[in-house]
Amino acid sequence: MSTSQSPTRKHTALPKAQTLIEALPWLTRHNGKTVVIKFGGNAMIDEDLKAAFAQDVVFLRHAGLKPVVVHGGGPQISAALDRHGLVSEFKAGLRVTTPEAMDVVRMVLAGQVQRELVGLLNQHGPLAVGMTGEDAHTITATKHQPQIDGELVDIGRVGEITDIDTGAIAALLADGRIPVISSIARSQDDGHVYNVNADTAAAALAAALGAETLMVLTDVEGLYEDWPNSDEVISRLTATQLEKLLPELSSGMVPKMEGCLHAVRNGVNTARVIDGRVQHSILLEIFTDEGIGTMVVPDGQGEA
Repeated sequence: MSTSQSPTRKHTALPKAQTLIEALPWLTRHNGKTVVIKFGGNAMIDEDLKAAFAQDVVFLRHAGLKPVVVHGGGPQISAALDRHGLVSEFKAGLRVTTPEAMDVVRMVLAGQVQRELVGLLNQHGPLAVGMTGEDAHTITATKHQPQIDGELVDIGRVGEITDIDTGAIAALLADGRIPVISSIARSQDDGHVYNVNADTAAAALAAALGAETLMVLTDVEGLYEDWPNSDEVISRLTATQLEKLLPELSSGMVPKMEGCLHAVRNGVNTARVIDGRVQHSILLEIFTDEGIGTMVVPDGQGEA
């Protein structure tokens, strides 16, 4: 009886083996490499997606990669500002951040979003350690004043990155930990704490760490060929091709794609924008032949 059933059992398990074998070259390629992941969008507020994200990141760690998570928290910040009776205003695509609003931003990012994410990751073992850009001078910033209609505009405590110190992150990675970093920074000029765009922070950290890959989770499938006329996603493009497209992009995609461009022009091998609404999108992107989303590569590595 057992003999006749054995081939059937082997056959039904075969797709699992094929999936694992497909991942083998990618496991080999990425082993020991640092991967910086920007966590945002729907993946931050949907319970199932949050759980899947945590599983993916822990899987990367156990598969021999060194994941670093960078997060913002736009929806959570807006909700907290509403509760405190503070108005959310945006200029040049950036949140106007008064000193009062900055207190809320800091509280939400370091005290709520980061804590929840660390907790989800640590359901799988004592792996994640939360920190902010303030810790160990990891991210230093100065006051950012965007230009609107040719004039510099004061948008409060919004920071522009001036320096990255990777020492604390490198120590955590060497200890087998998963750093989870909130995108806030302190200025050495005026001592103030600044809100830093999380896409920009992730890209700067990826470059400073010499990461293999930057992955940016967002709420679209990737970079579209001719949006809104087409929903065809560009699967691969070079830095120069991306630079030419930047002026045509929607405001929400600009910091993400500028971050990808900065990363691949500063030593990161690939930068990817992937759909955070898809469960296990990180694993699908890194460990399958097809991948999902849009991959940006340095010039000279070929076109789509």
